[in-house]
Amino acid sequence: MADDAQLRDHLRYLLSGGGAHLSFDELIEDFPEQAINGRIDGVPYTPWQVLEHMRLAQWDILEFSRNPKHVSPPFPAGYWPEPERVATAKMWRQSITEFRRDLQEMLELTTSDADLMSPIPGGDGQTLLREALLVADHNAYHLGALTLMKRILSHGAQ
Repeated sequence: MADDAQLRDHLRYLLSGGGAHLSFDELIEDFPEQAINGRIDGVPYTPWQVLEHMRLAQWDILEFSRNPKHVSPPFPAGYWPEPERVATAKMWRQSITEFRRDLQEMLELTTSDADLMSPIPGGDGQTLLREALLVADHNAYHLGALTLMKRILSHGAQ
């Protein structure tokens, strides 16, 4: 039982941006709103589009993990906003709010008494542990991209 508690503590730490990962809140707290639709040569997405992709993917993983009747959006189109779509400041803040909410719900699910190792009903062998690690990995990857985008759009490449 102590191993289970320790594993859940590690998941909480990882999902919250612990270790080598930047936390979502650390990145977002001073992200310049004038840069949310910024374009960088060679990068097909804006910061808002990356954030919205993160939100959509995390939401899908959360719903898959807790609802056996959940139907995932089509891949890959259902996980990205339209490439031409421009966000308003309100849309940016809404994406942040929903991302935080879903991350908190994933944290609560993985730190509750839910079985981390049993196959998820409706899946094909995935476990809650796998899905939590997938969320952490996916978020870390895209937070890295957003960090670089923020630096370039805020200060220019240095």
